[in-house]
Amino acid sequence: MIAIRNGNFLMGSPEEKNASSSEFPQHLVSVNSFFIGKYPITQKQWKAVACLPQINRPLVVDCSKFKEDSYPVEQVCWDDAVEFCDRLSQKTGRYYRLPSEAQWEYAARAGTTTLFHFGDIITPELANYKVCEDPQSSKGVFHNQTTPVDKFKFANAFGLYDMHGLVWEWCMDSWHDSYKRAPNDGTAWLNDRDSQLRVIRGGSWADPPGNCRSASRKKARIDERANYLGFRVVCS
Repeated sequence: MIAIRNGNFLMGSPEEKNASSSEFPQHLVSVNSFFIGKYPITQKQWKAVACLPQINRPLVVDCSKFKEDSYPVEQVCWDDAVEFCDRLSQKTGRYYRLPSEAQWEYAARAGTTTLFHFGDIITPELANYKVCEDPQSSKGVFHNQTTPVDKFKFANAFGLYDMHGLVWEWCMDSWHDSYKRAPNDGTAWLNDRDSQLRVIRGGSWADPPGNCRSASRKKARIDERANYLGFRVVCS
């Protein structure tokens, strides 16, 4: 876990950057300090916690398609990720949960305003993404699957890895089509009724560069499982 200091940042995209309308309007958010995983949850970590006593639902211990202890766990739905956090919390006596969308983007940006924490251009040396759709990186290697969480050695200024590409990461927030009336205190934006759609962030090994930007956001059903869906945890 990495300690993230409190601070303010502009969340979302300026409209002139041709981003998705769901990334508007760009707005100032104040975030309190928190801890977040240095990497996405690995298969080794998943297996250890999945063997702990059940809280609300069973977990499949060996659920990932691309199998290796140091690879991120995938094919995990939102409810599975929440169960993981609940079991980990009970075991450790500390409160673990999924990050809010604001916490995730604040951590990913690490003080930057560029498309990625390392600038406006992504290359195969920096992240695992769908290289073949990036003309600037056409000579790079497209892995066509996940890779070890410590493969790419270039962390952001907060010391976090794989915030761009590798696996989409579940957030706590319900999905909203834009940031109109979004909270500005860094907390998760939840719906009172329909919460079947949740936010995922960061892009994946199967996504083009545009989906891997710091501001990029997509939605997924809470019961969706895919080999490009994982998560990391936060601790208050």
